[in-house]
Amino acid sequence: MGANHDDHHHAPDGRGRALRLGVGGPVGSGKTALVAALCRALGRTLSLGVVTNDIYTTEDADFLRRAGVLDEERILAVETGCCPHTAIRDDIAANLDAVETLEHRFGPLDLVIVESGGDNLTATFSRGLADRQIFVLDVSGGDKVPRKGGPGVTTSDLLVVNKTDLAPLVGADLDVMARDARTVRGERPVLFTSIRQEPTAAAVATWVSDQVHAWSHDHAVPVS
Repeated sequence: MGANHDDHHHAPDGRGRALRLGVGGPVGSGKTALVAALCRALGRTLSLGVVTNDIYTTEDADFLRRAGVLDEERILAVETGCCPHTAIRDDIAANLDAVETLEHRFGPLDLVIVESGGDNLTATFSRGLADRQIFVLDVSGGDKVPRKGGPGVTTSDLLVVNKTDLAPLVGADLDVMARDARTVRGERPVLFTSIRQEPTAAAVATWVSDQVHAWSHDHAVPVS
């Protein structure tokens, strides 16, 4: 479905539409697993939709459908045909169309999650697409990754460091990662998790739920 600019989903101030949450991060960091965890944790209390991005496949969407974390119709796949960051930051039209399709079919929704295809530390979402952004790292790259910075690490609304169970195996010091993350992020929150050990990523789900409730309060359609 193409964009209908008369629809209330397109109100410039976001009134009357779902919170749009971008989930980005490097290849293999656990973005799709986090999206699945959020669907498990929040799917019974919130009305959700998910948009995934892959370059030439629908692999991430297929994974979520096989996992059964959400009704299949609520999961749409965008094949970017280009670097993933382009479709979430530079030319967001395909993703906006997918988001608006979900809102048209199943609305009113509370939350639409847009997952980027795997990218590097520079990947960020256009604020025209995502109202809040989560950036996912994992410990396998070593404890030096947070201090490398990059827009995804430093400016995302929430930084998630995943696969903490692997830290002893790869020699990553979680205290060092936490310290360096605080240094480059200031007061922006950082959460450590192991989705393999905790399939609902409870702390992240709580943060997302808080964002949804704040958004719905601040962007409710005024009663005339």
